[in-house]
Amino acid sequence: MQLAHYLGLLHKAQTRLGDAFTEVGEAHREEPDVFHTCQKLTVQCRRHAEQLEPFSRRYAEDAPAEPDRLHSQLFSGTRTGGIGLLRDLQDLYLMAAECDICWAVVGQAAYGARDEDLLAVVRSCEQETAIQLKWLRTRMKQAAPQALVVAE
Repeated sequence: MQLAHYLGLLHKAQTRLGDAFTEVGEAHREEPDVFHTCQKLTVQCRRHAEQLEPFSRRYAEDAPAEPDRLHSQLFSGTRTGGIGLLRDLQDLYLMAAECDICWAVVGQAAYGARDEDLLAVVRSCEQETAIQLKWLRTRMKQAAPQALVVAE
């Protein structure tokens, strides 16, 4: 069974997204909504990763070694200023989108494996990830005019 690969990918993606939310929140403290929302979303991501751990152990039995190219690098640090905030939010959006599609894939596998416990985790976390994506998209729309038209 190859489900262990995607559980590992999703676990790492959630962990990295949580770390990136922390970095972006700290780097853009002057934007109180960004700082506080990023703190909240960091906690969500860490909780998502924790909820995956029992399933990673369950499905890791007899799993082959994880392919080298399974993980991607989407975030390489924060930037400054209005355009920096916009780019950082875009990076977060791409990372959250990776998590979103992984939740969908893992959910389909859980459905196929008839794993109701994993399905329950997927449904809960998938909904929170969708809300993260909505917030990021809305916040990018809010930041774009200032960063792209007004700022020098």
